[in-house]
Amino acid sequence: MLYEVGTADVGLASAGYGARAQDASTVFTNPAGMTRLPGTQFLAGGQLLWSNVKFSIGSGNSPELGTNDGGRAAGWDGWVPGGGAFLSYSLSPEVKLGVALAGNFGSALKYDDDWVGRYYVQETALIGMSVLPSIAYKVNDKLSLGASVNAMYGYYKNQVAINIPDALRPGVVIPIQRSAGDAQLEMKDETWGWGANLGLLYELDKNTRFGLTWTSQVDLDFRAKAKFSNLGPIGTNLQNAGLLGSTISVDIKVPQTAMGSFFSQLDDRWALLGSVGWQEWSKFGQVQLGTDNPLNPTSLKTDLDFKDTWHLALGAQYRWSQPWLLNFGVAYDSAFQSGDVSPLLPVNAGWRFGLGARNELSKTSHWGFALEYLYGGTLDTSLRSTLPVAAGGRGNLVGSYDSISSFIASVYGSWEF
Repeated sequence: MLYEVGTADVGLASAGYGARAQDASTVFTNPAGMTRLPGTQFLAGGQLLWSNVKFSIGSGNSPELGTNDGGRAAGWDGWVPGGGAFLSYSLSPEVKLGVALAGNFGSALKYDDDWVGRYYVQETALIGMSVLPSIAYKVNDKLSLGASVNAMYGYYKNQVAINIPDALRPGVVIPIQRSAGDAQLEMKDETWGWGANLGLLYELDKNTRFGLTWTSQVDLDFRAKAKFSNLGPIGTNLQNAGLLGSTISVDIKVPQTAMGSFFSQLDDRWALLGSVGWQEWSKFGQVQLGTDNPLNPTSLKTDLDFKDTWHLALGAQYRWSQPWLLNFGVAYDSAFQSGDVSPLLPVNAGWRFGLGARNELSKTSHWGFALEYLYGGTLDTSLRSTLPVAAGGRGNLVGSYDSISSFIASVYGSWEF
C-alpha cells in the first residue's frame, strides 16, 4: 500500500499526509482538507518507480531446481508506472465536492518461468485502482469533516509451475531440462470492492492544523476456474481429488487504516509536518497457489500470515523564494511478515527518504517534482518441501533478496479555475 500517487507527498515521504491540504490531492489523503481550497482546483501527477527486487540463491537451495535466479522481478524488469488525478469543487464556502482517481494498492511480479522458485510462483499481480467521489463540510472556522466512497477495481493473476515426478517425464533430461516438463496452474480474475474514507481537519490557528483519517477495509473477492496446462499423467490425480477444473477463491481484504497528521508553519520560511499511522494487514488474506504433492494433491492454495503495521513520518517545507517551496521527509513502516518472506511478496519493513520542490507559475497554477528513495533491507526466504524434487516436491527455496531498494520520481501540475 503506497503513499506515492504522483503528488508532492513523494518528496515529503508522506509526512503530514492527512493535514497538508495544500492542493487537490487532499481529496485522496483527507477529504476534509478540501474546505481549505478556494474555487475549483485540479491536480494531475505521474510517477515512475524502479526497483531492484532480485533473488539471490542460497547454499541450502535444492540443486535440482537449477541456477536461474528469476531476474529482476518487480514490474516490467524493475519499472512500474503510477500516478493520480484529483479534482476539488466549491459548491459553497462551507461545502466542497471532489473526486480522486488513483491506484495505491497492490504489486506485480514476474520471474523467469524456469527460475528456482517456479513451484512457488512464476508470475503474480494484485492491483487495486480506486475512484473516490468525496464531500467536505466546514463546521466552523476550526473544524472540517469529509467523507469519500471508495470504489476499487481489483485485478488478480497468479501463475505457478507444478512439478511432475521424474518417473513421469518421458524424454526430458533430468535435471537440465526439468522445467521443460513442468505443468502449470494459472488463476486470473477481476472484481469490484467498496469502502469508505473519513477525514477530520482541525485548525488550531492559521499556522497549525491536525488531520485524522480512517479508511475502511475493502473486500476483493476473486473467483476463477483453475486453469491447468501440460498436466500429463498427474491430471488423473487432480481429477480424482476433485481439484481439476475447480473454482479457486482468493478473498483479499485491503487493510483498513488510521492515521493522525499535523502541519505547523513555524515562520515565514519553515513548516514542520508529521504523521503516525496503522494498517490492519493481519486480515489481508493473500494465498500461495500450487500443490506440495502432485501424486496425492489435497489443495491448490495455502494461506499466508501477516501482521498489522505502524507508520511514522517527519518532514519539513522551506520557502526558498517566492516561487519555490522545497520539501523534505523521512518515514518508516514496520514489518508485516514475520521472519522469512514469501517470493509472492518480497517486501517488509521500509525506510523512505524524500525531497522535492514546487514552483508557483502564477496565483492559480503551480508545478512540482519529487524524488524518493525507499530502502527495504535484505530479506531472507526459506521454504521447505515435504517431498524431494525428484518425487514431485516443490524443493527447498533458500536464499535472500539483498538490499531491496526503489527509486520513485514524480512530476505534477495544479490549476485553480
